Amino acid sequence: MKSDLEIAREATLQPIEDIGTAAGLLPGEIEPHGRHMAKVSLDAIDRLADRPKGKYVVVTAVTPTPLGEGKTVHTIGLSLALGRRGKKVVTCIRQPSMGPLFGIKGGAAGGGYSQVVPMESFNLHLTGDIHAVQAAHNLMAAHVDASILLKNRYGFGPEDDDVAWRRVSDTNDRVLREIILGLGGPKNGVPRRSGFDITVASELMAILGLSTDLLDMRARIGRVILGYTADGQAITAEQTKCAGAATVVMREAIKPTLMQTMEGTPCFVHAGPFANIAHGNSSIVADQIAIRLGEYVITEAGFGAAIGAEKFFNIKCRASGLKPDAALLVCTVRALKMHSGRFKIVPGKPLDPGLLQEDLAALRDGMENLEAQIANVQAHGIPVVVAINRFPDDTDAEHALIREAALAAGAHGCEVSNVFVEGGEGGLAMAEAIEKACEAPSNFEHLYDVNASIREKVTTIAKRMYGADSVDFEPQAEEEIDRYEELGYGKLPICMAKTHLSLSHDPKLKGRPKGFRLPVRSVRLAAGAGFLYPLCGTMMTMPGLGSKPALEQVDIDSDGQVVGLF
Repeated sequence: MKSDLEIAREATLQPIEDIGTAAGLLPGEIEPHGRHMAKVSLDAIDRLADRPKGKYVVVTAVTPTPLGEGKTVHTIGLSLALGRRGKKVVTCIRQPSMGPLFGIKGGAAGGGYSQVVPMESFNLHLTGDIHAVQAAHNLMAAHVDASILLKNRYGFGPEDDDVAWRRVSDTNDRVLREIILGLGGPKNGVPRRSGFDITVASELMAILGLSTDLLDMRARIGRVILGYTADGQAITAEQTKCAGAATVVMREAIKPTLMQTMEGTPCFVHAGPFANIAHGNSSIVADQIAIRLGEYVITEAGFGAAIGAEKFFNIKCRASGLKPDAALLVCTVRALKMHSGRFKIVPGKPLDPGLLQEDLAALRDGMENLEAQIANVQAHGIPVVVAINRFPDDTDAEHALIREAALAAGAHGCEVSNVFVEGGEGGLAMAEAIEKACEAPSNFEHLYDVNASIREKVTTIAKRMYGADSVDFEPQAEEEIDRYEELGYGKLPICMAKTHLSLSHDPKLKGRPKGFRLPVRSVRLAAGAGFLYPLCGTMMTMPGLGSKPALEQVDIDSDGQVVGLF
């Protein structure tokens, strides 16, 4: 088969103004960036407010292998198939980062004949949103260090940990993760320990994804906590008077970017928050525009349903007020065989030959993961359709076994999809099943009461989404929870940070683990984004630096197995 780039270059691209106006946008709402990309004015949200809403569908997956299961391919492919069935459809996806080398696909959106084009635009960072987030974030970091140098005007405490705002870069440059700042004499700042995170892990990226308009983004940036005083009081971006400047830097980034798929359907590509320490979903403003333009809006949630879809339902939908009508849950034969525990998948190494041969026993043993993720979607009151992402070595018997198990577990439908090879034509049965699911009775509800205590919310997610017996809060986490509740942050939603490679906290536990307790070692606050993120699992030891939370980075075991983005 041809490469993704070769396929992308086969597409007949339309001027982006034609894509936008055909979707229902006015010429004045389309701000072209070249011939095939455009920013869309948020004025469209108010103009379209009286239009009926389209059906809102989220694409999620089983707990993935390190290679991924094809969620983005199917987010786009479902849109193509609905378009072929005569439906007016709009796709909404995140912008890929060039930073992570594993776990998140950088440099493209989709693959095969189910792509957003032109592919080359992704390598140029589209319209510059990630650069804007990076510039605004680092502006705030520079403001903090200037404050400390100039006699600490805002009262930052003397310890390294009193500054909570690290710098960011969109390059996976591991030597910058832990550094010493301020060397070179008194004119170059006060030396302290800090480091760089990946840009998509910035709280500003999460804010971009969750803001409902420019004023909301300005208010959220103002609530960002940059650090603490010596007596533990939070210091916000509003207090330090840098929130307005950061908002100005990001003022164009809040407008979603409009592109097109291989088959000429419109696609918003906007925001790129991580799916572990952030909520892993594209922007609310793109959804707000899309849901008034299309009969169907197809969006994607990062990682498996226990993580990305749970955050979509309980963080994004809570902030937007939008209610999903159905979910598409993507699985592969190879992933379900892996969940039997008999096979190991290592990026960069050939697949175990057993994964490429019919093995109904292994498939049956791994089916518990599919059943668990179906239940995780159903816990939120909406119907779910399973899509089997076809690979060349799959057999009809394997597909039949998955379909039987999916329907027995309560899926509204289960269809084989071949959108990677055939584009929209390969997803027609899947699209028809989604149409029927969107008309089925549903009763969307959040998993937990946001007004419950932090411990109650974390425990609810751990038990109902992961299957944990209970939660063990380590002493540091206990202290942090008490502190946040005293400061008035206890009523925020929860954004769990844990491995994406298992329902549990341990990436080696496949299938549907039972009899485990979820360890929570720390709880962190994203006051601007509006959520708390507990850090679950183990610590990673860095040579010469002791034990530090392995956040925003890839963890690899001795066999080269990617065991998680923590």
